[in-house]
Amino acid sequence: MSGLPASSAPDAVAGAGPVPRHVAIIMDGNGRWAKRRFLPRIAGHRAGAEAVRTTVKAAADFGLQALTLYAFSSENWRRSTEEVSDLMGILRHYLRREVDELDRNGIRLRTIGDIAGLDGELIKLIREGVERTAGNQRLDFVLALNYGAKDEMVRAIRGIAADVAAGRLQPSEIEASTIEHRLDTNDLPSLDLLIRTSGERRLSNFLLWQAAYAELLFVDTLWPDFNGDTLAAAIADFATRERRFGGR
Repeated sequence: MSGLPASSAPDAVAGAGPVPRHVAIIMDGNGRWAKRRFLPRIAGHRAGAEAVRTTVKAAADFGLQALTLYAFSSENWRRSTEEVSDLMGILRHYLRREVDELDRNGIRLRTIGDIAGLDGELIKLIREGVERTAGNQRLDFVLALNYGAKDEMVRAIRGIAADVAAGRLQPSEIEASTIEHRLDTNDLPSLDLLIRTSGERRLSNFLLWQAAYAELLFVDTLWPDFNGDTLAAAIADFATRERRFGGR
C-alpha cells in the first residue's frame, strides 16, 4: 500500500483489534530524506537514529512483545568506506546514549546477526547493553546487525550438518522446527508484521524464513519520518487482516 492514514497514536491502537506480538521493520529512506533537504547522507542516518528512539518507545507503549529493526545488513559492507564508518559511528553513539533509557523503560536490548564481524569497541558496547538490560521484560528490542537471512540459514544448516556428522541427529529427524530452533530468532515470538518504509517493495534478505506467514506492509514514509503515529496506523492496518495461515 502507498501509505497509512494519519491518526492519533493511542487512539489508533486502543480498541483497534489484535496487536502484533512481533513487528520487524526494514528502515529505508535515510539517504532520500537527506537528498530532498539538500543535506549529506549522514544527516539522514542521524535523523533515522532519532526515528529509532521514537519507534522503540511507541512499540513498548503499544504493548508489542518484540520489535526487530534491520540496522545493518551483511550486504551494507558494499557501501563506501566513509558511509560504513558513519553508520558505525551513529550506532556507537546510539548505544552510549540510549542504553540507560532502555533500561529505565524496561526494554531488553538484543541482537541478531554475526556481530563478531563488527569492530571490537562496538562489540563491547553491544554486549554491555545486552547484559545491562537482560532482566527487562516490557519489550524485546532487537537490532539486526551484520545480518542477512541467507547467512542465518547457512549457519543454522551448518550446525545441523555438524550434529548429523557427529551422530547426534538423524537426517530423518530434521523438521522445520529443527531449523527454527537454530535461527537467531529462536526464542522470539513468531513474526506477525513486517514493515518496509520508503515505498520499496522487497525483503532485501531480511527474516526470509520468519516472514513465511507474516503480514507485509509497504509504506511510502521515509524512515526518518516514521514515528509513533505511523506505527499505530500500521498496527491498526494489521488488525484488519484475516490471517489464515494456509488453512482456508
